Amino acid sequence: MPNSVGIVFRSKAEQKVADAGYDPARLPPGQYLTEKWPVLHAGSIPTTDLATWDFKLFGEVEEPVTLSWDELRALPSTEITIDIHCVTRWSRFDTRFRGVSWAELAKRARPKPSARFVVAHAEQGYTANVPLEALEDEQALIAYEADGEPLEPEHGWPLRLVIPSRYFWKSAKWLRGIELLDHDQPGFWERYGYHNEADYWKEERYEF
Repeated sequence: MPNSVGIVFRSKAEQKVADAGYDPARLPPGQYLTEKWPVLHAGSIPTTDLATWDFKLFGEVEEPVTLSWDELRALPSTEITIDIHCVTRWSRFDTRFRGVSWAELAKRARPKPSARFVVAHAEQGYTANVPLEALEDEQALIAYEADGEPLEPEHGWPLRLVIPSRYFWKSAKWLRGIELLDHDQPGFWERYGYHNEADYWKEERYEF
């Protein structure tokens, strides 16, 4: 589909991205751009009491860590701006998150050499799995703000994981802990047939 200057796009979705002033190369295959932030999750939005809430780092670590909300917020923070891509095919560009980097948390937990995989533990038993290298990405984050404001409850307040290299179901909402393992362990959606790797450039949506 050529535009007014003769550039050919793969799809109407790419044309929409260009019309919005973005580089169409940012849009993974099968996705469409939205300015909204659709709400999708398993289960209900949990109720959180920050006075009793905590966040744990455990598993293949030298020093298991438990942080209160105040202790977590006292850690040095990082801001990132990323594109997010949902397996249901929407993409949202230039989303800003603020939170704590894995590098900062790793200083305290000290992962063992055997640590190669991550399971994110969230409220209501939800889990998501990624290779440790995906969490070590400098753009990955344990986030408590989005677009300059505290996370909305429907987007994971008070804390969510942000893994920008994977479809967004890997970025677990309502995060309560990170477990390091020496082996991979499928998360909630992976047990229902979602693709274990979830690389959006390869359209790794489902295993079947």
